[in-house]
Amino acid sequence: MNQATPPFSWSGGKSWRAGLGRVVSTSAGPIIGFTLLLVVWKIISLRISDIPPPESTLLAAFELFKDPFYDNGPNDLGIGWNILASLSRVAIGFMLAALVGIPVGFLIGRVSVLNAICAPVINLLRPISPLAWLPLGLLLFKAADPAAIWAIFICSIWPMIINTADGVRRVPEDYLNVARVLNLSEWKVFTRILLPSVLPYLMTGVRLSIGTAWLVIVAAEMLTGGTGLGFWLWDEWNNLNVQNILIAVLVIGVIGLVLDLGLLALARRLTHSEA
Repeated sequence: MNQATPPFSWSGGKSWRAGLGRVVSTSAGPIIGFTLLLVVWKIISLRISDIPPPESTLLAAFELFKDPFYDNGPNDLGIGWNILASLSRVAIGFMLAALVGIPVGFLIGRVSVLNAICAPVINLLRPISPLAWLPLGLLLFKAADPAAIWAIFICSIWPMIINTADGVRRVPEDYLNVARVLNLSEWKVFTRILLPSVLPYLMTGVRLSIGTAWLVIVAAEMLTGGTGLGFWLWDEWNNLNVQNILIAVLVIGVIGLVLDLGLLALARRLTHSEA
């Protein structure tokens, strides 16, 4: 006598519940953290009347993002245009820094003479405040946009140079000795030995640089004006619109988080593909 087939697989049910448990355990920490943030924000708003509570601020943010790309003239643009303006400046300055910083990092890490020459200069320029570079950019380029991009470039280049050079110096000497025995060309040494070994350090530098670039652009736009999240935030402060200031702060934080998570996912994917 044939037995009836069970309506569902018990092992499949167990794996489904295990997957759900992993999702819950992974998301529990962020949910608790953001809930605590909202609670603290609510307590502050109850004690300080000038601080809007989270519920009204989030409703106002929803209204802002219902039409993010309206255009009522140069001084009245939707928040979407300001986000795109900031992201475009960051993208240009960051890409220029990567095009210069990553090759320079490889050279400094590979050639000890260059390291001896460049290390003191890097250590001198790296701690300089981002906003200290902005007046020099205005003097050089005579315009706000290139000056902001210059500030992003000069401040985000150092993490890429330092981390890439450090990664090159940490490549095991045995790998390079084998390359010499096999008489590999410098290009093959770079593509087959240096790049796979340095990639985790390089991506760490890239993540630090994008964070720096996003910090710099907000501060630079406050001073240069025009369009962008920094300018919009400062304009709302001049209008004493605290609710929109809080929205700007949240938007800046969310975009920074998304950029970092995107680069983290890219770094993991590249690292696994090289493994």
